[in-house]
Amino acid sequence: MTDAYVVGAGQSDYGAFPDESYRSLFATAYEDALDSVPDGMDPDRIDEAVVGTLGVGGRQLGLPGPAVTEHVGLHGVPTTRVENACAASGYAVRQAVQAVKSGMADVVLAGGVEVMNDASGDAVRYWLGVSGETEWERLSGTTFSGVYAQMASAHMREYGTTVEQLSHAAVKSHENGAKNPHAQLGFECTLEDAVNAPTVADPLTLYHCCPTSDGAAAVLVVSEDVVEEFTDDPIRVAGVGASSDRVGLFQRETYTNVPASRRAGEGAYEMAGMSADDVDFAEVHDCFSIAELAAYEDLGFCEQGKAGEFVESGATRLDGDLPVNTSGGLKSKGHPIGATGAGQVVEVFEQLSGHAGERQLNDPRVGLTHNVGGSGGAAVVHLFEREEVAR
Repeated sequence: MTDAYVVGAGQSDYGAFPDESYRSLFATAYEDALDSVPDGMDPDRIDEAVVGTLGVGGRQLGLPGPAVTEHVGLHGVPTTRVENACAASGYAVRQAVQAVKSGMADVVLAGGVEVMNDASGDAVRYWLGVSGETEWERLSGTTFSGVYAQMASAHMREYGTTVEQLSHAAVKSHENGAKNPHAQLGFECTLEDAVNAPTVADPLTLYHCCPTSDGAAAVLVVSEDVVEEFTDDPIRVAGVGASSDRVGLFQRETYTNVPASRRAGEGAYEMAGMSADDVDFAEVHDCFSIAELAAYEDLGFCEQGKAGEFVESGATRLDGDLPVNTSGGLKSKGHPIGATGAGQVVEVFEQLSGHAGERQLNDPRVGLTHNVGGSGGAAVVHLFEREEVAR
């Protein structure tokens, strides 16, 4: 089985762009990805494409993948649309890696796109709600913020986690996002700001919740047979893990963790021959602050129940032992549902390539991405390492 490498990755700005379409946003990310390939890439080399999107507002529910690839000039390239809610393009990257590793393709474009700010508030809530358990959660009136608030309440009750600790995650992410020119909410906030903000769903405040975002991201995955044509410093895909679970939170045995994340992480570590101790930095799914804390525990960054203390210690800041969400995460950078997973890979690519600007880490070698669909109905984890580590 051949190795797979990331040789290019790019993204649009994240935010609200009433003058942009899903096609134009994807084109921006695609061109950014091509420009990032050190030795350049002729688009004719792309064998196939995988595009993640939920289709918020129903703009193009059928064939959105071919619509965006044709728009960027990839006419005739086999294109697959992946829908796994907020994990759509994380799974698109996984599918690209599978295509390369199987030998069916040498160069695959994986990406995602979402336009969420052209729909009414009711429409957005509907389209977010359909990624939860529809009959017993959404139609009974439960929102996603309500579902994650239940997780937060359970974690606080069982482990003593506090609102202040949830707020530390938000403050850290805003510090990082302020250094990211693509971030939707690129400003810093204080602990007091986060704690005292209006309540969205008790105990979650406004600063514990990610924004509604438009945006796109794209990643170029290639085989070991052709990687040297594009770069002398490739980023190897060291491990991939994925899992699914019951869609409804009420159907699971635990409210304090995301079992699909745990299984996906275990799979990625096993494939890479690594453990959490080998990870230098991570991009984790923080649609709500409690999701980030749960990820710390599910991915083995800290012991079960210790996530609050872990984030409060400063370990996950840029200058900490294990920086998390150096991009600003979903909380500050933004969360265009279909683009989020690929966007996490963009950040890892930039960090491992030494092109992360003001938020650049000191000599990172292994980066992890963790992307969750809904409240945990699907999860995918990738491990990436600089090539000189592998050889």
